[in-house]
Amino acid sequence: MSLNGLFDLTGRTAAIIGGGSGIGEAVATGAARHGADVVVLDANAGAASRVAGAIGGRATSASLDIRDGPAVHEALDAVARDRGRLDIVVCTPGINVRTPILKYDADDFDRVVNLNLKGSFNVLQAAGRTMTAQGSGSIVLFASIRALVVEPGQSVYAATKAGIVQLVRTAAVEFGKFGVRVNAVGPGVVETPLTEQIKADKDWYAAYANKSALGRWARAEEMVGPTLFLASDAASFVTGTVLFADGGWTAADGRFTPPGM
Repeated sequence: MSLNGLFDLTGRTAAIIGGGSGIGEAVATGAARHGADVVVLDANAGAASRVAGAIGGRATSASLDIRDGPAVHEALDAVARDRGRLDIVVCTPGINVRTPILKYDADDFDRVVNLNLKGSFNVLQAAGRTMTAQGSGSIVLFASIRALVVEPGQSVYAATKAGIVQLVRTAAVEFGKFGVRVNAVGPGVVETPLTEQIKADKDWYAAYANKSALGRWARAEEMVGPTLFLASDAASFVTGTVLFADGGWTAADGRFTPPGM
């Protein structure tokens, strides 16, 4: 394998789910700049259209709610049919309801699980069916540092993110013989619409920044490199793993710095 162009996605079709904002928008833009033909899928049709328009070229968009299994299958089948193949699928959507276990509402439980876990499963299954049939492809789901470490109020969100990791590992084993790779990105704290609640509280925002070894939050654009690495030939022997892009968050076991350090 040539070491030239390891990150070149020219001629590949990439469906970026959640591409209408935040990390998904950044990944969609980055994939296009590396040569991919991008399809932006998002529950917000207007946002998806805006991003595809900004990308230009062969980029297109469509509305997609990943909680709707048949719709996910139809959407990815349509991408493969219209573009001739489906090489890359990235799935970024997620929600969080920060509530202690003893106060967690059943409806909120269902909302978080249905989008984060069931939605990711729907994408994994639909992409897997198309890619295993064509004999190639890369699927990248989004986990989180919460798959490993938690804090009060994160129970259901953390459970879904840990579940995504296990889905990725199982799919990697099942799809590998067909030439399909499956991995996850595990972000730390990223400045996106999902974290607006934290950004609005100066102390909370600063505490998260200080927990990172780099002393700051990530920008959405900083998730593009890890994601496209996993999607590209640079990661041709990488499957069933989680790439934690967390600024060193999970490397430290606390926030206190001993005297003299």
